[in-house]
This record gives sequence, C-alpha cells and structure tokens, in this order.
Amino acid sequence: MNASQQKGFNAVKQRIKKNNKDYAVQIEKYRAAKDDYMESEDEMEKPAPTPAPPEEILHIVASPIVGTFYRSPSPTAESFVKLGDTVETGKTLCIIEAMKLMNEIPSDAGGTVAKIFVENGQPVEYGQPLFGIKV
Repeated sequence: MNASQQKGFNAVKQRIKKNNKDYAVQIEKYRAAKDDYMESEDEMEKPAPTPAPPEEILHIVASPIVGTFYRSPSPTAESFVKLGDTVETGKTLCIIEAMKLMNEIPSDAGGTVAKIFVENGQPVEYGQPLFGIKV
C-alpha cells in the first residue's frame, strides 16, 4: 500500500495520448474514513435546534420621488406618525420636499407602523423604503 492509500486516497492511473505523445496522469480520489463523517453518539442524541421564529412580514411604503424626508409638517409640529401608531389607507405618513414643493406621502395600506427606515431631514431616493407597516 502506498502513502496516498494509507491517508484515505484511492489512486487511479491513466495514460493519455495527445499529438503522438504519451502522458501519464495519476488522479487521487479521497475516500473518507468513517470517523470523518460520523458524529459521536452524544451528538447524535441531542435534539435538533429549534428554528428561529420567522421575521414578521411588513408592508413597505417606498418613496415615490427623490427629495428630502420630513416626519412632520413643520420643525415645531408633532410627527405625522410614530412607531406603534395605527394607520389607515390614505393617512399622511410624511412629507417629501422636492424642488421646493412639499409632497404628502399617504399610507397605501392599513395597519401598525412597525419600522421607520429614514431619519428626519434625510435625502431619499425613488423606491427607497420609508415605513414598514404590519398589516
């Protein structure tokens, strides 16, 4: 038995002829030992880990335009919505200023505001998530 077979390899020798020249090729294929893939009896008796609970699925309200995101109608006013607020379809969630025009962004689904993705005064892109609503 050669050294490669002692380490768990099976060797296959192959002769290849190309352009009237002989080439010798040796291909080694690893043969796993039983210890390489068998778990110990202690590991086999452990119960499988419990799967993580699925993440809640949120309805995403995305920005319909490029502009600056504002949570309230003025700097001193209260925000349109806060985390945990219940909203109905059509309720104003925020304002996006674009080219000196203030655009009210309505909710397109009813539910509870579970996540606010953007900070007040932050620039937003078209399609960027603004709010996550738990329907």
